[in-house]
Amino acid sequence: MGEADSKPVNSIRQRLVAARNQLLPRLRVLLPLAVATFLLASGLFLAWQSVLVYRAEHGAIEAQRLRGELVTAIAARIRSDAARVQQALADPAVQQALSREDGEGRAAAATALRQVLPDLTAAAFFSPDLDEVLSGNLGAIGYEKAAALMHAKVRNGAPLAQMRVEKDAGQQLMLAVPAPVDGRVSAYAVVELPFAPILAIFGKAELDGARLDLRQGDGRGDVHIASIGSGASSIADLGEPVPGSSLRIGKAEADYFIAFSHSFGLLVVLTLLCLAGGLGALWLRHVGVQQALAMLNRSSKPTVPEITLAQAMKQQQPEVAKAAPKPAPAGAVAPVPSEESVDVDPSIFRAYDIRGVVGQSLTTGVARLIGRAIGSEARERGLHEIVVGRDGRLSGPDMAAALIEGLRSTGMDVIDIGAAPTPVTYFAAYHLRAGSCISVTGSHNPPDYNGFKIVLGGETLAEDAIQGLFRRIAENHFSDGMGGLQTIDVSGDYIQRITDDIQVERRLKVVVDCGNGIPGAIVPAVLEGIGCEVVPLYCDVDGTFPNHHPDPSDLDNLQDLILAVKKVGADLGLAFDGDGDRLGVVTASGEVIFPDRLLMLFAMDILTRNPGATIIYDVKCTGHLQPLILQHGGSPLMWRTGHSLIKAKMRETDAALAGEMSGHFFFGERWYGFDDGIYSAARLLEILAGDLEERTPQEVFDTLPNGVSTPELKIPLKEGEHYRFIEAFRAKAKFDGARLTTIDGVRADWPDGWGLVRASNTTPVLVLRFDADNAAALARIQDVFRAQLLAVDPELKLPF
Repeated sequence: MGEADSKPVNSIRQRLVAARNQLLPRLRVLLPLAVATFLLASGLFLAWQSVLVYRAEHGAIEAQRLRGELVTAIAARIRSDAARVQQALADPAVQQALSREDGEGRAAAATALRQVLPDLTAAAFFSPDLDEVLSGNLGAIGYEKAAALMHAKVRNGAPLAQMRVEKDAGQQLMLAVPAPVDGRVSAYAVVELPFAPILAIFGKAELDGARLDLRQGDGRGDVHIASIGSGASSIADLGEPVPGSSLRIGKAEADYFIAFSHSFGLLVVLTLLCLAGGLGALWLRHVGVQQALAMLNRSSKPTVPEITLAQAMKQQQPEVAKAAPKPAPAGAVAPVPSEESVDVDPSIFRAYDIRGVVGQSLTTGVARLIGRAIGSEARERGLHEIVVGRDGRLSGPDMAAALIEGLRSTGMDVIDIGAAPTPVTYFAAYHLRAGSCISVTGSHNPPDYNGFKIVLGGETLAEDAIQGLFRRIAENHFSDGMGGLQTIDVSGDYIQRITDDIQVERRLKVVVDCGNGIPGAIVPAVLEGIGCEVVPLYCDVDGTFPNHHPDPSDLDNLQDLILAVKKVGADLGLAFDGDGDRLGVVTASGEVIFPDRLLMLFAMDILTRNPGATIIYDVKCTGHLQPLILQHGGSPLMWRTGHSLIKAKMRETDAALAGEMSGHFFFGERWYGFDDGIYSAARLLEILAGDLEERTPQEVFDTLPNGVSTPELKIPLKEGEHYRFIEAFRAKAKFDGARLTTIDGVRADWPDGWGLVRASNTTPVLVLRFDADNAAALARIQDVFRAQLLAVDPELKLPF
């Protein structure tokens, strides 16, 4: 290397040495300062955390102690009130009135009772057999009163106090108790006392670092009454029940921002270490400053101008021309799927979902528009993420892809879970915390059908909300954006969630018929996971449904299952529809257990843990359900048919259970409240295998009330004619001696049976069903309906 070449290198070396001499003193000053700042800040943060942990731990202990004291005090107050009522019922004036054992006597007894107990806000007496409840107008009596009366009768007079809100009087304490005369129950009394004394007991307690809630219910979906405490905004635990009442006190521990879930002692130690380390770093900084000054004083004057390392390196870099960044086009927006001219048939927008014939009323272009409509509606509701799953139909992948494209074009982020039963799609919306989902499914329709079941923000879209999607498409009212897409398989999580909740107490042998629908990919694993022996039948997924139609409500589709159960000697046979949200059951003898009788078994089980819970059933269910639910201490509620409508009613009433004659079951207890045939099957097997007497499933079902009934009977009409017929029938039909229900078609109930005619919301047919205590009553009811139906349309072809 020549002398000329060595000069630039020496110059760079000198500059680097000078830069180092300037940098080292600064590092000796700045590095300890940075370390000290970090350690002192950490120490202060840990000190704050220590205070919060102490408050949380102390608050949790104090809340537990205080809850026990309040439960005891409130229970004592309720016992005192119940004793006062029992003593007042023994008053001679009340006893004399009750001894008449008629309506006037019971009214006089109520008046006398108010005089004995001046603080009573309400009092009423009912007959000893509770005929007013079992066959009267429950809406007039009140479901809460009816359930309380049935509880008192079934539980041998043990009162169950509960809070009741009266329109004018506010919160009241309600008690239902037997009223004996000469040692015999001559009536049942429902009395109401002020609830204020209980609120006073609860409200006078003081608490910090936790919260106590006074609630009414079973711990899930309770009615909140009052709260005490501070520092906790989280959901309370299931609560400790107050004996003799439906009240409970829940505890919510402090939800302070606690980043370290360590013990208070460990946090104190860490705090002291950080503070000590920070102070030590400050001392080192002081030493470093003195040393740095000494180094700077000793350093000689630099032979070259001071230069930083970056400047030195830059001087050796040749200058390169930099191209200016290319500006983005003005007004650029996210791409929107190109839409050809697509005709959308309004008839595919049904009452509960969207459903049409693939290649005719439902194409990928229509699916894309539906995705844009759903995504736009979701964005207007402030939603940003949605789950999409599909059943096993051959058209599913194309329909789901077009739907997802439309959703993403509105800015919605999509989670694609692939092929999955509809309940798994519903589950994914909860499990992945999306809150919204779409199941691409044709349900139980023929293979050439497909459709969409839609949930937005926990609401299952139905009726006007479904029609609103069509209006969006017609008006071209869409949002624009570009949402993300991720693929997640939640099948394993779904199976684990059920098997963690349910394990049968004895091994049952079960034949499972999935009719080649998508449930076949999940059901065997779920039922084996809970401890059953599973014999699969048509569980391979085939969208052509080559063996039989996947619709368990059609008895013809159950014949192979009945034969298989008998052939292998199984305890039970289970059938599922095409997307897994409905369940059918056959016994070892080949008897088909209709869904309304299954609902009886589910209700009896749930009410043992949740007295007073609301049980919803649709208008097609047996008349035996209402008295059975009341006898077991529940609140029965009849509602309109349709999975979307039932789910909406469950959300409104906080019901613990709902069911439809079609085989949809909705569990609010221990589950999420959506219709799930797979989970329902697991709950059924849990009940049957846990029978204390170890009876066979057939023997258990034989104990349920039964009568003579028909399956669903259908009268096909032209599109729209079935709605017009029902309007005319409702206006003209007369049913002497029957109690009429017109919330969904016309249902007429007599003491020995009932009949129903309603318009289907999915196909243009009239749906009829009849149920009675015996064959003679069934024939009489059918004769009455036949005459009334033909009076509206003499040309009607009746299936009975």
